[in-house]
Amino acid sequence: MRTSTSQLITATLFCSLIFSSSAQTKTYSSEVYDTVVMNGRVMDPETQTDRVANVGIQQGQIARITSENIKGKQLIDAQGLIVAPGFIDIHSHTPTRLGEHLSVLDGITTQLDLEAGSYPPTSYGYQYRGGAQLHYGSSVGHFAIRGLVMEGASQSYFFDETGFITLGGDMWRKQATSAQVEAMRKHLRNGLDLGGLGIGVLLDYMTEAVSESELSMIFATAAEYDKPVYVHVRRGMPGDPTGLDEIIALAESHGVATLICHITHSAMGGIEQWLAKIDAANARGARITTETLSYLAGGTSIAADVFVNRDWRAIFDIEYEDVQWVPTGEWLDEERFLRYQRDYPTSSINHHYVKEDWLLKALAWPGMMVSTDALPAFDIDVKTNPNIAGTYAQFLGRYVRELKVMSLMEGLRRITLLPAQWLALASDDFSRKGRIQVGADADIVIFDAGKISPQAQYGDPYKASQGIHHVLVGGRPVVTDGEQVEGRYPGKHLLAPTVR
Repeated sequence: MRTSTSQLITATLFCSLIFSSSAQTKTYSSEVYDTVVMNGRVMDPETQTDRVANVGIQQGQIARITSENIKGKQLIDAQGLIVAPGFIDIHSHTPTRLGEHLSVLDGITTQLDLEAGSYPPTSYGYQYRGGAQLHYGSSVGHFAIRGLVMEGASQSYFFDETGFITLGGDMWRKQATSAQVEAMRKHLRNGLDLGGLGIGVLLDYMTEAVSESELSMIFATAAEYDKPVYVHVRRGMPGDPTGLDEIIALAESHGVATLICHITHSAMGGIEQWLAKIDAANARGARITTETLSYLAGGTSIAADVFVNRDWRAIFDIEYEDVQWVPTGEWLDEERFLRYQRDYPTSSINHHYVKEDWLLKALAWPGMMVSTDALPAFDIDVKTNPNIAGTYAQFLGRYVRELKVMSLMEGLRRITLLPAQWLALASDDFSRKGRIQVGADADIVIFDAGKISPQAQYGDPYKASQGIHHVLVGGRPVVTDGEQVEGRYPGKHLLAPTVR
């Protein structure tokens, strides 16, 4: 009986091998893909491919790009539309259901908080625990570790199920002891071991609190793991590069890849000098890059350090009347600003101080990436800034199409390939993103280059972008014919656990 069973198994395996070999000899034309995107203008910033083609998607990856007719279980007609890599947002603070909804409608397939980060990074995005429509992740949040060490705070992010973190207390104001700095080092290492995508440092929110030795420790820890650091530099008076110089020196001395967050909003009128300093450092062998926003106001907490402990009107060269209270969109005066700061310290403001000329100079820099810096959004009746809904439509519509600051291919490179290449320093996952190539992840946005434009504006931030027809994440449509597809969650929590 055993011999008979053995012979049967052997025969079955032999037949399976014959069938498998036969299947592998099939022509492409007989293959049926999960999804086929047909007749679109395929644009890949890495290979500079720009041609009308059909894209076959299988098991979440791009399996074929061809001018031949191919079959798919699901067909998407992209005639007259651009087929591009999904947009990668490296600087967002809204891992919420409402944030996700507006992000995918703006073409975002990967949403990351690298500036602030979280700790542990495995806890990031609690609203996505039941599934996400886009990929998400964070750096290791130095601020959260500082709160844990100095105050015993257990909140891993700006907000969780219990509400928002406050910007008062020792973690934001007081310098750490040597023992506390060493405790932070252990937690930073743990966060990187757990898969954080580098280390995020909100330096400008704790300007007087973080000592030179603590900051050096952060860079030294990143160097141990060869992971990037993302920094909101200490802010000085308009154009003052002192905060940038501090970070460049640390990046060079420790050999750490470093990203300067939203440079236009920190450099202001000194943007050309700041970029020249980065160029000079990179010519010496540093690995420093930066990003900017496509909307001009700054958005942050009304209780941020710069608005509580410093002369913010001189720093930003604005007055109370240039500030909007985000929850209602109303413009403030001194009395209301101070009252809201006292009564609603966890609320946000938009302060209108960035000049478009600064942004144009920033975008002229070949390595400039674009991010949203979107504020947290939970409820359509509580407003936020328009970055959350219109950043990439604003960039491609106004700056690429209307002002012709760069070609469409170059514009796509800034929001797909460049962030993917940079993030490959943190995780191998990104070597397959930001590209329309065989073997790449099928994170794809399909849009009308002649019509893409934002509808979101200050005071009315939740209007979805126009011109974006389809968005696929992991090969699965999350936007179809301009409408979000409810109940489909192909997104992954992107982590890069370190083996030591």
